[in-house]
Amino acid sequence: MAILKLDKHDENKEIEFELDYLMSLTTSQRFQMMFAKTREMLSLRRRRNANRAVTKVVKREQG
Repeated sequence: MAILKLDKHDENKEIEFELDYLMSLTTSQRFQMMFAKTREMLSLRRRRNANRAVTKVVKREQG
């Protein structure tokens, strides 16, 4: 696997590099990567405290 090294940040070159890499993969390999990432996200979500309740807005009483 190639590594992109740039002297300065260039988002266009980064995107082009990523697309070239993805285009070099077969459809099967791209699906394998997608399924692996899905499994990773699900495992992170199943961790303790990963599914905490969102913060709530508390209305202050005028007094």
